[in-house]
Amino acid sequence: MNYLAHSYLSSSDGQIVGNMIADYIRNSDRDKLPAEVQKGIIIHRQIDTFTDQHPVIHRAKKAFQPLVRLYSGAFVDVTMDYYLANDTGIHTENEWQEHTRHVYKALWNYGDILPERFRLMLPKMEADDWLFNYRYEWGIKYSLQNVLNKAKYLEKDIPVFQAFLDEKEFLKECYEAFFPDLKNHIETLKF
Repeated sequence: MNYLAHSYLSSSDGQIVGNMIADYIRNSDRDKLPAEVQKGIIIHRQIDTFTDQHPVIHRAKKAFQPLVRLYSGAFVDVTMDYYLANDTGIHTENEWQEHTRHVYKALWNYGDILPERFRLMLPKMEADDWLFNYRYEWGIKYSLQNVLNKAKYLEKDIPVFQAFLDEKEFLKECYEAFFPDLKNHIETLKF
């Protein structure tokens, strides 16, 4: 799952922060953070583990595997945020807008503990409203290209966005079969 799902599956501001910065925190540094932020990091890792092991996600990866092989999971994660952002059974468009504003505010409120790389990225994330703009094809195109640009061993002109468009209905079916399972899993976590 990508940033929107991680923020959505958090139940407090501290958990939002932990969930959003988890990939930037070493385990050895985690115990220096506030308890709710630590819970968010644990939730983030639970989300990643559950997602990586889910059979529906294994099927979804087939949409990208011919093009990006082992990187297919990262591209599936991004596309799941597109379907989440458009899931009116969870939030209306206005509610998603409110959610994203709340997430940015929560992150800034914890600005003093954000890892430097994340803190440097946050102004661009907010200015370009990454979280809300996952709902648009152009937003996902940008995000998919960003993943491609960061991938060390992939050419930067691989048509991953076209693969998304070609497999859009299949990926939507995967989202609909997977996301309720993920949400239920996270709701059952005990701290």
